[in-house]
Amino acid sequence: MTKPDLNEWQPMKTAPQDGSRILVTVRASEQGPAEVDVVRWTTARDQAEPAWLATDSDADAPVIYAEAELASWMPLPSALSRSRMPPIAKSELPPPDPGEIDGSSI
Repeated sequence: MTKPDLNEWQPMKTAPQDGSRILVTVRASEQGPAEVDVVRWTTARDQAEPAWLATDSDADAPVIYAEAELASWMPLPSALSRSRMPPIAKSELPPPDPGEIDGSSI
């Protein structure tokens, strides 16, 4: 079995339920069109069971998604440290603006 590419959408049954934030695709419904949201698996205040909770929810009005509302997931992108970023070839960089080499003198 090959390891899934985490830059691709994965089935919700494989989503981590450890409280980490993930991107999900929300299916279109009567409430609106399909969209992408950031959620985590947790138990919301005043709830008995854990569920997918939108991370931008208000504590007094949580946005909780049912399993059937979510189609797929992927991890949030992470910022790469400069040491882990691939080097940029000088040929890929735009030429410097001659008017800005010595500063703008403002």
